Amino acid sequence: MQAHRSEFRLCAMCRVLRVNRAGYYAWLRSPGSERAKEDERLVGLIKHHWLASGSVYGHRKIAQDLRDLGERCSRHRVHRLMRTEGLRAQVGYGRKPRSMEECSARRRPTCWTDSST
Repeated sequence: MQAHRSEFRLCAMCRVLRVNRAGYYAWLRSPGSERAKEDERLVGLIKHHWLASGSVYGHRKIAQDLRDLGERCSRHRVHRLMRTEGLRAQVGYGRKPRSMEECSARRRPTCWTDSST
């Protein structure tokens, strides 16, 4: 409703969405929930540890770092918060694929000395 406030009248939106207008204003005035406040605080810690690791650590290592600091949070919660913030672990570097010529140059030829029929 907040995003469409400039396009539509508030009373029309409340009527269409079947929301009491007083309830909408009460929702605007209400502070965020305790969990939302805690999530905001954790996001700051997660970003700090993620940047300190050079954007390499994933949710498991960051959750372990937070537990080492004494924070109570699961790796699932850290994963959810990292996903909403767009923080991703750096995937390891893959090895360069070899061509068949390189492999065959190192292999010794197989020599068959017996013919079985």
